[in-house]
Amino acid sequence: MTTFDAVALVPGHARAPGIALAPLSFWGGYDAERGVIVDATHAGYGKSLAARVLVMPRARGSSSSSSVLAEALRNGTGPVGIVLTERDLILSIGAIVANELYASNVPVVMVDETAFAQIAAADVDIAIEIDARDAARPARVRLSATSSFRPPR
Repeated sequence: MTTFDAVALVPGHARAPGIALAPLSFWGGYDAERGVIVDATHAGYGKSLAARVLVMPRARGSSSSSSVLAEALRNGTGPVGIVLTERDLILSIGAIVANELYASNVPVVMVDETAFAQIAAADVDIAIEIDARDAARPARVRLSATSSFRPPR
């Protein structure tokens, strides 16, 4: 198991396989109802973020992305957690709104470039766990084999 320090942008806990993507704009780039990337110019076109930990350096585009992310989380078609390399207020607001209004538990954390490269390169058989539940302790991101995978509660 490999563990990385992280900065919690939105508290919570998640454990799921990851999906590493280039920056994505949720506004016009993600269908919150169907749960798929609809931006035909994005390398992840057609992929779903549902039940995955989204790993991307930052979001791209409009401030309206926060409302699309919140709607995806409400619908159960969004990621269960988000790992970034840059502070992203727009994605953080979307997760905070969904956590407050819809009782979601979607953490958003930031890691350094070295940790990000290893997390983004993780094989699909690896679970990514975000533990940002306790403000008194630093947030952590762990990589572990999915054979011990248990879906988040």
